[in-house]
Amino acid sequence: MPSVLKDAKRLVVKIGSGLVTNRGRGLDHAGLARWAGQVAQLRHMGREVLLVSSGAIAEGMQRLGWKRRPHALHELQAAAAVGQMGLIEVYESCFRKHGLLTSQVLLTHEDLADRKRYLNARSTLRTLLALGVIPVINENDTVAIDEIRFGDNDTLAALVTNLIEADALVILTDQDGLYSSDPRKDPQATLVAEAPADDPKLEAMAGGAGSAIALGGMLTKVLAAKRAARSGAHTVIASGHENEVLLRLARGEQLGTQLVARSATLAARKQWLADHLQVRGTLLLDAGAVKALKVDGKSLLAIGVHEATGDFERGEVVSCLDESRREVARGLINYNAAETRRILRTPSHEIETRLGYVDEPELIHRDNLVLL
Repeated sequence: MPSVLKDAKRLVVKIGSGLVTNRGRGLDHAGLARWAGQVAQLRHMGREVLLVSSGAIAEGMQRLGWKRRPHALHELQAAAAVGQMGLIEVYESCFRKHGLLTSQVLLTHEDLADRKRYLNARSTLRTLLALGVIPVINENDTVAIDEIRFGDNDTLAALVTNLIEADALVILTDQDGLYSSDPRKDPQATLVAEAPADDPKLEAMAGGAGSAIALGGMLTKVLAAKRAARSGAHTVIASGHENEVLLRLARGEQLGTQLVARSATLAARKQWLADHLQVRGTLLLDAGAVKALKVDGKSLLAIGVHEATGDFERGEVVSCLDESRREVARGLINYNAAETRRILRTPSHEIETRLGYVDEPELIHRDNLVLL
């Protein structure tokens, strides 16, 4: 099968910190120049490209002389503030040589969790693409706190892919792709050339954590591909050390691991719901409620809910779990946490008796609910 990038018109390219900073030794100016040159050629081929670049914290660590990634939040934020200056300066300089303008876009999860800010971010990115500008996107590590962090730029890249409805996501790393097991420990490990993005076996193959510099490992890349597939985007995980890797993929050559989207594309509003990384609470559903959601396409009623946890307000996103505590859906709830607990296992026509009022007959209306 040819590369899934061959016909992709809009691409999100994520470049890992190990590549950007030459494994923590400082920004790899030559490498960034090569990727800028490839992106410039993709633009001449009529492709739209957004870059999600790691490296700000790693570059800041190098400038500050720190050998290990700090754990204290304020030190991480300081490193990001120092490193972001150098990172965006080099990108701007590299792209200017090809006559291309760049823009810096810093995001937090809060920007995408709020519906209005989500739409504003999408409009800004689409406008930049229409103007022929290359957006360079990173998490706003200088202000992000644990509660609003994406956690890694693989996840951020997947969210951006969904946000602007890109055709494909390319994750460049220092590995050839996903292997059947850890090739550093298993000499029999083989490269996975292609697989469905939602194949549950991939997560077991991906294993554990990354390096001391990078936050994400192969698992975050597999999960990012699974997330990107919700909007119909294919993902390629490939080595950034491959010569002209982006151009070869765009011309149809198969490199690395292709994780193919095979599910129906979610509508934009439901994609926004699915992309919430931090939900405000959980609902434990009985088997009948799970069937009503997954098979019958109905709304969630209070009578089908055993338990509610968390401190959520009306209109916030909550997660729906089956009796094995697997997440089956998430949506915007019509009652706050205290109200929800008072009406658990209650038929809709008795809600007013329990609360003294009724806002909606459903806990979550099907139009505000997405299956996972």
